[in-house]
Amino acid sequence: MIMNDLAAPGLTLDKGLHALLDTVAQDPTGPLTVGVAGPAGHGKTALLAELERIHQRAGIAVRMTAPEPGEPVDPDTVVLVDDAHLLDDARIGALLRLVAGRRHRLVVAHRPWPRSAAFSELVDALRRDGQAVLLTPFTREQTAAYLTAAPGLGRPADLVDVVHTQTAGVPRDVERLARGLAGAETRTGAPADPPRSVILEFGPDLDVQPTEVRRLLLAVAAGGALPVSMLGALLGRDPAGVDELIATTRAAGLLGADGRLAPIVRRAVATLSPTTERTAVWRRLTELQLARGGAVLPLVRSLLAVGALGDCPAATLAAAADEALADEPAFAAELFAAATAAGQPPNARQALAAALAGDLDDALRLADRLLATAAPPDRSEAAVVAATALAHRGHVGRSVELFRWSGTASAAAFAIVGGLATGDLAATTESPAGDPAGEPPTLHASAARLMANGVRESVTGPPTAALSALVQAAALLEPDGRAALLPDSPAALAALTAVHCGELEIAERVLHRALGAGVGGPLMARRHRLLQAWILMVRGEIHAAGERLATVTLDGRQLESRDQLFAAAIRMGIGRRNSDLGALKRGWGQALEAVVRHPVDLFTLLPLGELAIAGARLGDLARLEPYLQQGRALLDRLGNPPLWSVPLRWCGLHAAILTGEPTVADEHVAALLAAAGHSRYAAVVAAAGESWVEVLRGVVDPIRVEAAARGLHDTGLCWDGARLAGQAAIRTADRRAMTTLLECARALQGRPSGGPGAPTPTTGASTARVAGPTQHGLSDREYEVAELVLAGLTYREIGDRLFISAKTVEHHVARMRNRLNCANRTELLALLRTLVADRASDTAGQPWPQRASR
Repeated sequence: MIMNDLAAPGLTLDKGLHALLDTVAQDPTGPLTVGVAGPAGHGKTALLAELERIHQRAGIAVRMTAPEPGEPVDPDTVVLVDDAHLLDDARIGALLRLVAGRRHRLVVAHRPWPRSAAFSELVDALRRDGQAVLLTPFTREQTAAYLTAAPGLGRPADLVDVVHTQTAGVPRDVERLARGLAGAETRTGAPADPPRSVILEFGPDLDVQPTEVRRLLLAVAAGGALPVSMLGALLGRDPAGVDELIATTRAAGLLGADGRLAPIVRRAVATLSPTTERTAVWRRLTELQLARGGAVLPLVRSLLAVGALGDCPAATLAAAADEALADEPAFAAELFAAATAAGQPPNARQALAAALAGDLDDALRLADRLLATAAPPDRSEAAVVAATALAHRGHVGRSVELFRWSGTASAAAFAIVGGLATGDLAATTESPAGDPAGEPPTLHASAARLMANGVRESVTGPPTAALSALVQAAALLEPDGRAALLPDSPAALAALTAVHCGELEIAERVLHRALGAGVGGPLMARRHRLLQAWILMVRGEIHAAGERLATVTLDGRQLESRDQLFAAAIRMGIGRRNSDLGALKRGWGQALEAVVRHPVDLFTLLPLGELAIAGARLGDLARLEPYLQQGRALLDRLGNPPLWSVPLRWCGLHAAILTGEPTVADEHVAALLAAAGHSRYAAVVAAAGESWVEVLRGVVDPIRVEAAARGLHDTGLCWDGARLAGQAAIRTADRRAMTTLLECARALQGRPSGGPGAPTPTTGASTARVAGPTQHGLSDREYEVAELVLAGLTYREIGDRLFISAKTVEHHVARMRNRLNCANRTELLALLRTLVADRASDTAGQPWPQRASR
């Protein structure tokens, strides 16, 4: 590999050129007729310089200019000519005679354009009688080789991808960027943007270009596909003239063979072009693109990148905003605002963009203003935006009013959904058709109709019909649902319905598809992720639920009231399942605030029920009781549809167990048994509730308990199923039944049924069989107990978690204290912290909250 220093474009050769130079170096007096073609900056001058050095070292005379017509040339002199495309026809004829005479050695370097008839004849002769060489951009490997040999670059391997991408491998630009980075701090790779000193080096290259070429460069720098007809209108050229300009620009090494600019050239063109020229070209481009119905968003992005957005016409900004609406609603809202600043009146699309982006404050403000001042079509759209935003914030009644007032078919369907959510049974008889003449049967309208039918079936019909309609509605929106403004998504309602039916796999799939398709934009993405976290929590996958919950607020935006309620309930549910009393206490205030902020509706009964159990665990259920009464009253108005009432009854049962209210617990069990015939899920929950109450009263039928626990597991209530089996195990005096139920609990919880660390069931003062001793003499079981003691759990809570009695936990702690020779509990805890941290073992099993027993 032959390379020159950084003073001139680098000479990094491929195998063909390397072989050429090796041949010349081995036989400097041998035949040599070569035509070297390549755009500017591709190394023609560097190649000629290397050939000059080789011949001079061999003592051979070198001539670096083309002869005049009739001027004699010594056959022993090597003629090296650069930029031959600039020669006049007379000198080209002189070179052509040297080639035809076959007595002279010469190398002619030139750009591929312009090509006169005489010059084309010379190029053909060089190719016919000698060798044609085409210089191309560096490959990534050649860029890496150049950077490795360049001084002052520190760790060039970290720069290869950035430099090669920025320059597209053009040797001149690779050299410039390498020199600009030389001596700079490169241990963390190249900077995000090329140094300004490198950008300034492109100034002379751009200044010498004709005006038409500079305008062409600005047009290409604006981005987007530009057809020849559009370029012709911009540049005032016919198609042949446009092709000539493109060829000239490529020959100057500024435009790639694919018609694109390398990033570093694009930045130089945008930065160094005169402001008036740049603005005029880009503004004219947007006007032409808008007139032909083409995409203007790429052009507007380029204007924004250089701070020239203010010069863009309002109509163009609005068109670009419409293009960005589906994929980038926040950016669309910015563009709509810029269009308004440029003189275009606000419209409902601007409010729609703000709502889809999740900025409900702006959406409500704009929509309210349009409702008062806009023309009827915009007022109708503004009403839909306002209604949607209000639904997300819990004002469902006002939302329903606005949807009905809007008058479209979709809005009528959403009004039915909202009416049912607030307990308006009359909504079941409303028609979701709206005004058929006012809205075509689009995917959005069809999905809204199915959504209304699904919610209606969930109240009055079988759960299978409800779930089917909602899943179909969700599927309809997947192809083009990013810009669909929804008060709630059919995917979310399908998932809620599936959770109420115990069909968690269906819920997971429909949410996964909705998130993948971006249905509802950022506004609905949080709701879909929250429901995913809910499903994970219900299944007992606590860590995964916490991770999914954390993704909901990554963008830093505050949650709307409905999402805040679900998030609070998930946090409390995780804390309850982890037996983390501290987390429950810390989160209770926020949970109550979330309940206060969002009025009770049909679709928030799940989090309300979860919070009821948490409130009972904290002994503060009374503060939640008014809202539970509202939920029960809502269900009463709807005729207590089993699909929605059964989960609330299930949660009420567990709250009653925790508060020690057997009469209330019996009432919930009776209600569950009455609804058992509605669905498989209702039957499973009813059987489990009845069995649970019997267990708490000391009546343990191991066969019945195991069947109920496995039924809960099969409907997705995995944590509850394991908990029921474990509770029964520690309350029976039958050792065989105890063993069977403990094995069942471990299996449902995903733990091995035996092996190291698995406890032998015990009661009273008896102790569990422990696994073999580990480091410091502690068994695996004792390490488990130590971790839970350090977590602050009581002996009762540790026993619930590990399926052993509280007395057994106490014996474990006493044995550890004696074995570790600790004088007191404080010393024991200090030593256990060190041992547990060193071992870094995983805690087996899931937590169990403390509960009252009869």
